[in-house]
Amino acid sequence: IASYDKALEIKPDLHEAWYNRGNALGNLGRLEEAIASYDKALEIKPDLHEAWYNRGNALGNLGRLEEAIASYDKALEIKPDLHEAWYNRGNALDDLGRLEEAIASYDKALEIKPDDPSAFYNKACCYALHGQVDSSIQNLQRAIDLNPDKYREMAKTDSDFDKVRSDVRFQELIQG
Repeated sequence: IASYDKALEIKPDLHEAWYNRGNALGNLGRLEEAIASYDKALEIKPDLHEAWYNRGNALGNLGRLEEAIASYDKALEIKPDLHEAWYNRGNALDDLGRLEEAIASYDKALEIKPDDPSAFYNKACCYALHGQVDSSIQNLQRAIDLNPDKYREMAKTDSDFDKVRSDVRFQELIQG
């Protein structure tokens, strides 16, 4: 961080230094400072989708979910095929209980990266919370097909699946 600060003393309009400083601060868990650095980078270069995306992640980690969604939206205006932004936008919407919107974001992530087991898993959770058993099981099946060890184990104890847990198909899925 000291190196970035030194560079910024010499050339304060260096958006790359602000952006990289934000990443370094984020890696240290200094999220408010990271957001401020991303904001400085974005003042200089407003179309830096990476800064909008990482800013969204920092805001999400702070529980500032509406702001995180707004940052992901800005990143997606600039780079609509950024599947990570669609995925993390879905997570923020899911955390807010906006399940239909979350599913739509996961769907966009899967259009771009159709083999993302996390997006299938989280869609399965959203559908389960809605009591949509068939859709939940279909998406959980896709997640387990892509990464059996991880998602089978997660589903066994994930309370999101409580409404579908007694379904025979769910039981078969988690038993393997």
